[in-house]
Amino acid sequence: MSDQQVRQPWVVGVSGASGTPYAASVIRGLLAAGEAVDLVVSRAARLTILDETGISFRDAHWREDLAEWTGVDALDGVRYWAAGDFAAGPSSGSYPAKGMLVVPATTGAVAGIALGLSKDLLQRAASVTLKERRPLVVCVRETPLNGVTLRHLVELDAQGAVVLPASPGFYAGGSTARELVDFVAGRVLDAVGVRHTLYRRWEGELGGAVKAPGRAE
Repeated sequence: MSDQQVRQPWVVGVSGASGTPYAASVIRGLLAAGEAVDLVVSRAARLTILDETGISFRDAHWREDLAEWTGVDALDGVRYWAAGDFAAGPSSGSYPAKGMLVVPATTGAVAGIALGLSKDLLQRAASVTLKERRPLVVCVRETPLNGVTLRHLVELDAQGAVVLPASPGFYAGGSTARELVDFVAGRVLDAVGVRHTLYRRWEGELGGAVKAPGRAE
């Protein structure tokens, strides 16, 4: 296989924080951009997906469950790795991943990554991403934040990660939960240079909410 044919995926790690729709939107955005995706869903995230969507995400039926969760049927660009599989590709620095997006990130995942604990494949893959100097985005979804978590986030920033709170902007005119979710997902993709059309960008003038598609002038 030539270098041009080597699959170079973005690793998407989904932890157990509330906000699994952010992950679904990021995955949709990556696939729409023609990017390959390696997916890692933590055990706690499965419970959150079930609670937030009613979908029981199963290792053995991940393709079927992912299609239902994301609304995307064409999943040829996706590879799934079980959270307990430490022999998985993303656990090694020689695996040709482009980088990793942890979305949403629990404070526990933030701590584990910052401290290099590698308690599961998600944390291990993030640690590998840092040591290989590849892009790592940590989309933390928690509020308020205590001093311990803030110190962990500062440590991640010092190690080169992008700390991206799941905090939507309202200037784009988003009026539905899906639009606000897509804004955050779009900012995650912006952080790693993946082109998308998930939200209306700021154009240097006021009134964006009024001018958004579907809004009356």
